[in-house]
Amino acid sequence: MAKKKASESNHSRSDNPNVMGLRAEVLEQPITQTLELNYMPYAMSVIVSRAIPEIDGFKPSHRKLLYTMYQMKLLGGARTKSANVVGQTMKLNPHGDAAIYDTLVRLSRGYGALLHPLVDSKGNFGKVYSRDMAWAASRYTEVRLDPICAELFRDIDQDTVDFVDNYDGKMKEPTLLPTTFPNVLVSANQGIAVGMASNLCGFNLGEVCDTTIAFLKNPSHDIMSTLKGPDLPTGGELLYDADALGEIYRTGRGSFKVRSKWRYNKAENLIEVYEIPYSTTSEAIMDKVAELIKAGKVKEIADMRDETDLSGLKLTIDLKRGTDPDKLMQKLFRSTPLLDSQSCNFNILIAGMPRVLGVGQILEEWVAWRMDSVRRRVYYSMSKKKEKLHLLKGLRRILLDIDRAIQIIRDTEEDAEVIPNLMIGFGIDQVQAEYVADIRLRNINKEYILKRTQEVDTLQDEIADLEDTVNSPKRIQKIIIGELEEVKKKYALPRRTDIVYDHQLQEAADPEEDIPDYPVHLFFSKEGYLKKITPQSLRMASEQKYKEGDGPFLQWETSNREELLVFTDKQQCYKTRLSDFEDTKASALGDYLPTKLGMEPEEKAIWACLPGDYSGQVLFFFDNGKAARVELSAYQTQTRRKKLTGAYSDKAPLVAAFLLKEDFEAAVISTEGRCMVFHTASLNPKTTRNTQGVNVMTLKPKYKVEKVLPLHETSIVNTARYRARSLPIAGALLKEEDRGEEQMTLL
Repeated sequence: MAKKKASESNHSRSDNPNVMGLRAEVLEQPITQTLELNYMPYAMSVIVSRAIPEIDGFKPSHRKLLYTMYQMKLLGGARTKSANVVGQTMKLNPHGDAAIYDTLVRLSRGYGALLHPLVDSKGNFGKVYSRDMAWAASRYTEVRLDPICAELFRDIDQDTVDFVDNYDGKMKEPTLLPTTFPNVLVSANQGIAVGMASNLCGFNLGEVCDTTIAFLKNPSHDIMSTLKGPDLPTGGELLYDADALGEIYRTGRGSFKVRSKWRYNKAENLIEVYEIPYSTTSEAIMDKVAELIKAGKVKEIADMRDETDLSGLKLTIDLKRGTDPDKLMQKLFRSTPLLDSQSCNFNILIAGMPRVLGVGQILEEWVAWRMDSVRRRVYYSMSKKKEKLHLLKGLRRILLDIDRAIQIIRDTEEDAEVIPNLMIGFGIDQVQAEYVADIRLRNINKEYILKRTQEVDTLQDEIADLEDTVNSPKRIQKIIIGELEEVKKKYALPRRTDIVYDHQLQEAADPEEDIPDYPVHLFFSKEGYLKKITPQSLRMASEQKYKEGDGPFLQWETSNREELLVFTDKQQCYKTRLSDFEDTKASALGDYLPTKLGMEPEEKAIWACLPGDYSGQVLFFFDNGKAARVELSAYQTQTRRKKLTGAYSDKAPLVAAFLLKEDFEAAVISTEGRCMVFHTASLNPKTTRNTQGVNVMTLKPKYKVEKVLPLHETSIVNTARYRARSLPIAGALLKEEDRGEEQMTLL
């Protein structure tokens, strides 16, 4: 009883809000409101303040780091430990030292991710082309700003860009860096935000400067004539495709192909790969080659190893005797990341809004922004000169009577009255009076004052010239052009990524040359299993094994190089090569096509054919009595697509299909027991795959087409009774002697 009372007492205390405190209330809130109030601000913050670069080519993390290093006097100074830079950067970027150091590594010369590294580094910074090579901790490495950073910070103290408070309001930081060249096109940049991403590839600095100069002189300039193509830090060879590059330049989206550079060492019979695409790593290449060797698809390689050292990247491939290095590399280019695609998505923040821009639009935005920066700089210089002119005009008035100025100062009893008395005595304002009063005693001589006042005329001419510049876009453009020419002269480097035009491309070996050619027998079962058996294996054991409930459906004698078209119950066609299937035995079940071809869940293979040279037609029969004759060429594609949707009409289930090389008489039998015979030549071929076809058999409600067979495969004796004189036709009821149910089953 005591225990029971105690438990009751505890229970009552726990339920009493006065004892345990206030309960937390659960408020219902619509999910749309939750997203709007909580998720959307976060998404916008990631887009605007973290992941997407701005017109100066930097994300906020890059800008905060570089500006901190600039404030630390690391431009032209000695290197300092990376840990010092990371610590100082946290005053502007409070996201943790690891994130800041990762940013520092990516900008460094040692890592090699940029064409023009912004950080001059010393120590182990890893490599962009290596997935597994880790960089040293920040306490071991040393950094300073690279000389090119002088172009990022030029005149930053002359009101060229806006400054804002840092996160705690104790410091100021620039919203953008006043880059004197379009760094946004030179420095490669990647970022993933919420619902959008950015992927900017780098271009050669010299080409970018030339293109910008030409654009300033002529806004309709053909960009592709001066900006040849992307230039990647890891080198390689750009396979030039004018259409693909034109799409990128015009829309800011697209991709281009880059392949590795290699050389053949004949003395040692090996291949050395020394430059790889920017979008891959040496480890990814090694893994893929090892996978191909293990699968038996590449038999020419004896060994492959990574011999990268301080002199740079080197992947060495030992060849077996008699191997043609050119053919092997063509095969590896087709099958490994030694040839890779680089995608582009030029998503940039313009006035706080993300926009995907083509190269021409980026140049247009950069020029507009840079002209504003130069105008602000000129205006700042003009304002300073005006202030100086104002002071000198006051000084010139003192020149009229220096003794009187001295007398006024001497006769003034209170220090606070000196400035007002000078203002009254000479008719100058307070700023001028302050300037005069602060002149040192030794400078109160006519020679000093005359020298200073002679600057007035010069200053007035300079101010007039600056005013004209501020109001003249042409003169501002001329200043920008001069700066771009200077940048190109100082920092431009030869292209790292060579451009290979169509006429320079080696003739790629036909992929079929690598596929062994030998005769095979194919067996396609009712349940969708496929077996590829060599004649030798079939002679040894010809009895086919099938899964319980399964059985033979189609079979062919063909070659290992042939293509196979597999049609499914979801109106899709899968294209595959017989060489993709392993040779098997009659005693095996074979490959289950839905799994082998990666079909959708519950999708089944219901028919297949060997297209050969894609001549002829495919004849489809549907259970609604319609038949469609489609040109086989409709399934031929220029690209190596593996799946075609809309392979045939989806208006009614498919009953039978035939590969039509020659016309024949077909017997169509319905569930009512009726039959009609017609010649396939009466059907006109269509080029549209999913055509509904034409009605060949008229059906009563609730009845469907049950099966379709070539007439010679049936046991019909009275063919004239069922032969159609015109289409469509209902057909005639099958007579007893024409049924032959055992003979009319599908084989």
